[in-house]
Amino acid sequence: MSRKCELTGKSPLKGHKVSHANNKVKRKFLPNLKKVTFRSIKLKKNIKLNVTNSALRSVDKEGGLDSFLSGVKLAKLSPKAKKIKKLLISRS
Repeated sequence: MSRKCELTGKSPLKGHKVSHANNKVKRKFLPNLKKVTFRSIKLKKNIKLNVTNSALRSVDKEGGLDSFLSGVKLAKLSPKAKKIKKLLISRS
């Protein structure tokens, strides 16, 4: 399973864990991923995606997966999400 959000494209970042004595140790900052099932109203089916918690809140704010995908750029989306967006455009 890839550690990348399928809707926003957020992926792990690299950085340092810094101690009180200013010792630096390499570490990864992983995105807060959730496995979520969305309901597409236009496609009339459920869609499972790996999304970050912030993307989940954005989808909720937009009013659902269909309206969120209509406003997001194709470059940020995963191949699975791109297929869903193209299906939504063709159904409109």
